[in-house]
Amino acid sequence: MSSSISSLPQSLPENLLGWNFSDWAGAYQSGYSPQQLLPALLHSIRAEELENGAPFYGSGWISVASDQQLADQLASLEGKSPTSLPLFGVPFAVKDNIDVAGFVTTAGCPEFAFEPQQDAHVIKLLKAAGAVVMGKTNLDQFATGLVGTRSPYGAVANSFDPQYVSGGSSSGSAVTVARGQVAFSLGTDTAGSGRVPAGFNHLVGMKATKGLLSTSGVVPACRSLDVVSIFALNSLDAELVLSVAGGFDGTDPFSRQPLQPVQRRIQRLAIPRQPEWFGDEQQQRAYEQACSQARSAGFELVEKDFGPLFEVAALLYEGPWVAERYAAVGEFMEQDLPGLDPVVKAIVLAGKNPSAADAFRAEYRRLELMRAVDDFFNDVDALFVPTSPHFPTHEQLRQQPVLANSRNGVYTNFVNLADLSALALPAQLRGDGLPFGITIIAPAWQEMALLSFANRWESSLKLPEAPLLLGRKANKTIDVAVVGAHLTGMPLNHQLSSRNASLLEETRTAAKYKLYALANTTPPKPGLVRLPEATAEQGYSLIVEVWRLSEQAFGSFVEEIPQPLGIGTLELEDGRLVKGFICEPAGLEGATHISELGGWRAYIQSLQG
Repeated sequence: MSSSISSLPQSLPENLLGWNFSDWAGAYQSGYSPQQLLPALLHSIRAEELENGAPFYGSGWISVASDQQLADQLASLEGKSPTSLPLFGVPFAVKDNIDVAGFVTTAGCPEFAFEPQQDAHVIKLLKAAGAVVMGKTNLDQFATGLVGTRSPYGAVANSFDPQYVSGGSSSGSAVTVARGQVAFSLGTDTAGSGRVPAGFNHLVGMKATKGLLSTSGVVPACRSLDVVSIFALNSLDAELVLSVAGGFDGTDPFSRQPLQPVQRRIQRLAIPRQPEWFGDEQQQRAYEQACSQARSAGFELVEKDFGPLFEVAALLYEGPWVAERYAAVGEFMEQDLPGLDPVVKAIVLAGKNPSAADAFRAEYRRLELMRAVDDFFNDVDALFVPTSPHFPTHEQLRQQPVLANSRNGVYTNFVNLADLSALALPAQLRGDGLPFGITIIAPAWQEMALLSFANRWESSLKLPEAPLLLGRKANKTIDVAVVGAHLTGMPLNHQLSSRNASLLEETRTAAKYKLYALANTTPPKPGLVRLPEATAEQGYSLIVEVWRLSEQAFGSFVEEIPQPLGIGTLELEDGRLVKGFICEPAGLEGATHISELGGWRAYIQSLQG
């Protein structure tokens, strides 16, 4: 081990594990540097993993960065300020079917290993934003499985209880985040590989719309369905990674120009009618508790028949799409090699059987079912489902290896084939202390709506202190209602976007306010005034946007607010109280009353007209 790691500064924080983005940003802004902290974190990772078995077999890692690999990345951050890059010095892990220059890519098979000459497209973007790769993670071989055991590098242990599966195929990517070894990680998701491990390890798992994140430099499973996924400790961190890594890639034939449809306000949720739990009563009770929590948070739950969605799911493994797996690595799997997992090999080689006619017939049926899927969302905004209906132990998996794996994907298998977006989120722990997760599923390109739901869900969910750093999962955040120049598209909105604030919703105030256009302000600004209770009936309900900022960002945001404006407490039309803009009475001198227009945007449009 080099001197850069063996002679660590004595004044470093005692524990670097479990840090989220705010923790890393705060450390750097307080004077620490990546050159100090990340070698120390690497030292901690090596020490912990060597305790679990040398060198990494059965852990979340296949390879951990060498001193030189880390030093090469840190050199690119020399001379840059912590605020100059959105992911400055944030450590992350990469599933070992995604290329990182200088690291070997194995896809979970030693004989397949090769050293790529360049980074995958998403890795380039993340490195350019300041993130640092700490290593490559274990997976179900060739991303084929939802259990995390189909790897010659060993079964990945669940971060809560090693008797239970970690979930796959992105097993190592999930576990390294859950253990606090990195702040986020990348996985891949074809049939649930970026969601099931999130559910089994109490994490956020983002499965964006197909083509939003490039798959250039990714060893394919089913190339037309593969998605690069994101694991994080909270939804704000996942949102930031998505904003950095997403976007069109002209070198990837499956990349798509992001559409900008109207983002749904997720309020009405479909839940499955008579769900099957396969005897797992703990999962059933945890889901019932999650449904109760959703209702308490103000969401409406509607039972629906998921039959059309399950029929789409059946096409994935019972239909010809398994031929895509053979097209990707089938010829390699034909060999008699000791590192090939026998279950994975059987699945991939079965892809030789479907004919071209089978493929066309299945695609015709998929398109027919897509009409039913579109209709499914006519009267609901999203699906609210258990990430997995059961949580198997390794012993249960040994007894029924294929069946247990397929049960994990009941609510995940249809999503990519139906071109939907999905976000896995932690819920309350089960009665036995093990993790339970829900997944929210919406049509394509609804990532911001999903993340907005996640913000509301996390706010309503008071996760208890638990093993594995769960008490440090969420960033401290503050919701702020803006009424004028800070609205989306307005001149001062950059004061929010530059602080990575997230738009939760557009809504209205309680009908107790009046809105004025202030005199002699540049850019033009409004003044919002709450009426006394005696005259409250003369008030108006006015359009506002609610944004969420980290506690640290909120402080600097408030410093930029000039008199006569300030931040007080605003009442929304549904009775919620949030922070929001208020105006001192003296500031209304010469102001124009504009409440009748309903909001600031309408006033600006009236001036332009």
